[in-house]
Amino acid sequence: MPNNKVRNKAFTFLLLMGIVSLLADMTYESARSLIGPYLLFLGASASVLGFVFGLGEFIGYTFRLVFGFVVDKTKNYWLFTILGYSINLIAIPLLAIVPPNGWIWAAILIICERFGKAVRAPAKTTLVSFAAKRVGTGKGFGFVEVLDQIGAMLGPLFLFFIMQWKESAGTHAQYQWAFASLAVPAVLTLIVLFIARAIFPKAEKFELTDKKTNITSQKLKFKEIKPILLYIIAIGLLAMGMADFPLMAFHIETNKVIDVKYITLIYMIVMGVDGLSAFIFGNLYDKKGAMTLLISAIIGLLFAPLVFVSTNLTSIVIGLILWGVLLGAMESVALAYIADNVEVAYRGRILGIYYTFYGITWFVGSWLMGILYNVNPVYVAIFSIVILLSAIIVLWRQIKINKQ
Repeated sequence: MPNNKVRNKAFTFLLLMGIVSLLADMTYESARSLIGPYLLFLGASASVLGFVFGLGEFIGYTFRLVFGFVVDKTKNYWLFTILGYSINLIAIPLLAIVPPNGWIWAAILIICERFGKAVRAPAKTTLVSFAAKRVGTGKGFGFVEVLDQIGAMLGPLFLFFIMQWKESAGTHAQYQWAFASLAVPAVLTLIVLFIARAIFPKAEKFELTDKKTNITSQKLKFKEIKPILLYIIAIGLLAMGMADFPLMAFHIETNKVIDVKYITLIYMIVMGVDGLSAFIFGNLYDKKGAMTLLISAIIGLLFAPLVFVSTNLTSIVIGLILWGVLLGAMESVALAYIADNVEVAYRGRILGIYYTFYGITWFVGSWLMGILYNVNPVYVAIFSIVILLSAIIVLWRQIKINKQ
């Protein structure tokens, strides 16, 4: 098959998976713009919120190690992608039926949603990595991430109008309608996913491989992946220093900076920044490599003091924009780097290891930030700066080692 034809097919596949990501983000990422204030409304504290979201991320990332190994072993990429999306997306509309003061039930659904993402993430990321190499790894992942973030922008805007529409019905009814309405993009996600599966049942054929490489080999060679472990540690530190948006939304709502329905619009703006950042840094990665993540980490270094030390709307929005820049770069560059430096035979497992460490560090960071916030929000800012500086140092060291 001519290279141009393969490239065009790869792009079509990435477009379909990007649409899947767009619709899925309309469902669960937009829900995250409201979950912080929702838990506050249901009676949860900042420390509880930090623990719940930290635990959710921990479970959501740790189980990716398990499913990464299973995916590598079985090669059932589509099975786990579809199964994971199904669990992931069903949990969100069910938040609509949580009773008043039922924050425990909401917490269970939040954790279930994260577990669903754990089931599908290694398989879906591996599928995308096959086609991404045909168009440029950074560009491929960046393109999917842009569509992903368009969904993350449209979802909060959709929720804003729902909450505006139901404003007279009371706060609880607003939340119920908001979460119930997300069943629509959830169903559409699964429909597009099945279409992609029907058109590209063997997406692994896109993979660019060395003819000398044994693609079916299952043996994980530590010496071949050792250089990437330092990179994974740096990403983990970045995750630890990144506050959850629900905690930042909790801060906005607690201090009554703006009405709760406008938080969804702020989240929309931040997700737009996230998507633009993913596209820019994804393209830059194809030219500059890991250095692009170091640049984004420096840009995002001061997001926490701008958000947590102040109750000024302008300061908070600037801090959230910096947070979005770093998050977008992490989401595109980190995965592109792994796809470029790990063979397909054990890519799922390395992704599993990456996601697990990422989840552990995110959990520890989120939980500690929730506790620190209850003491004094300033401590959250100090903690974030120290951890992000540590990540920058490790990244710099990793880049120097690669140049040797």
